[in-house]
Amino acid sequence: MTAPSPEQEQGPGRAPTASPVQGHPQRWLILGVISLAQLTVVLDNTVLNVAIPSLTDELGAATSDIQWMINAYSLVQSGLLLTAGSAADRYGRKKMLTAGLALFGLGSLAAGLADSTGQLIAARAGMGVGGALLLTTTLAVVMQIFAPEEHPKAIGIWSAVSALGFACGPLIGGFVLDHFWWGAIFLINLPVVALGLVAVVTLVPESKNRQGDRPDLLGALLSTIGMAALVYAIISGPEHGWTSGRVLATAAVAVGVLALFAYWESRIPYPMLDLAFFRNQRFTGAVAGLMLITFGMGGALFLLTQHLQFVLGYDPLEAGLATAPLAATVVVLNFSGIAAKWLVKLGTPVAVMLSMVLMSAGLVAIATLTGAGYPGTLLGLLLIGVGCALGNPAMAHAIMSSIPPAKAGVGAGINGTLAEFGNGLGVAVLGAVLNSRFAALVPVAAASLPAALASAEGEAERERVVDAFSSGLESSQLVGAVAVLAGGAVASVLLSRAERADSETAGA
Repeated sequence: MTAPSPEQEQGPGRAPTASPVQGHPQRWLILGVISLAQLTVVLDNTVLNVAIPSLTDELGAATSDIQWMINAYSLVQSGLLLTAGSAADRYGRKKMLTAGLALFGLGSLAAGLADSTGQLIAARAGMGVGGALLLTTTLAVVMQIFAPEEHPKAIGIWSAVSALGFACGPLIGGFVLDHFWWGAIFLINLPVVALGLVAVVTLVPESKNRQGDRPDLLGALLSTIGMAALVYAIISGPEHGWTSGRVLATAAVAVGVLALFAYWESRIPYPMLDLAFFRNQRFTGAVAGLMLITFGMGGALFLLTQHLQFVLGYDPLEAGLATAPLAATVVVLNFSGIAAKWLVKLGTPVAVMLSMVLMSAGLVAIATLTGAGYPGTLLGLLLIGVGCALGNPAMAHAIMSSIPPAKAGVGAGINGTLAEFGNGLGVAVLGAVLNSRFAALVPVAAASLPAALASAEGEAERERVVDAFSSGLESSQLVGAVAVLAGGAVASVLLSRAERADSETAGA
């Protein structure tokens, strides 16, 4: 039985269309295709980091140029996730998936052939548009083509692709740069995009939500501006200072525009984001858990790479290999279906709480076992990997299952937006904890390890500086651990309440 056709989708006044009982006959092949497309997007978030020295030398890129090359992609992608999800629901998920692949491919081609920093920044922004469409439509399509009982395993595989991209990005980037020029890191996307376009056109069924009303253009505009401003404020905070005029003004714009967005969405008959979703305890619990897990994990993993390179002395490639066990654990547990079986057996509230406890323990292990060298870090990575394999799909499934199938694109947009926001906030806040702790112990360093090491006199002074940096890392990791554990407690309580309410309703 295939996914719902446009004629079967929800129309005005009709109940949401349920997922197909048997699922699409080629659903696993389709999942492989859209996972490959998603992997390309995730890789692009990490692969550029290893090309920074080459870009600096060959394009004469300044530090501000490098920052915009990275931020242009993330800002555009983060700002458009909700809008992209809404467009997929309204105009067709297959159409938007195809458009996302095409835009991402064209942006990759332009980036690979760019001969100035301005051209590369513009190309990266174009790739961000395609990336937003891909990240939302892939998860929405998963919800459409799989039967409900297969959702945990399918979402687990979808979620594991992100971990795979996190691990492979630096390794692939390093290999390509060893053999080709910097533009090749973008051009390698083209064969994947071409394969994905052919497969999507021939395999993926179309589905959309026919509301029969005009699009929420103002809501889309407000959402895009508000989220982009919010992410920009978070990104700029560590560089310009949290009390600087630029950061405070951008944050004020973000809060004001998002408040106006919420007011507008509550007043119109067909909102892009139905605020009634937040009255659903299952949705609210999953949202709270996702925010705090990405806050703790995003910031902690950002700090971990610094720990491996600055404290343990690894080069970038060695650091990438050292963090690979985390991603490998996630991939093995999700692709094998083991994590999905645990989720079904334990139930969502218990699974989420257990995953948060494991991740929190992993962060504590990394923070407190630094004296043991890499073995202590490895233990922490394995604990985090098991927790991520169980927790991330559980919360994504809780979010998507609490939203009508006709709004699957918006649900995916919410999932992606919260993950981006939590990750950025975690990097900013935990980075600030590290910097404040380090600056307090080594005042002359101005929170800069390279500057402190350069000014250190003698080996004893250098050891004191490294110890101070390690202390800052430990404090930051522990803050991340507390945030993750708090997320688990909040999410578990709300999800348990939702399940009890559902049971009482069913028994009434």
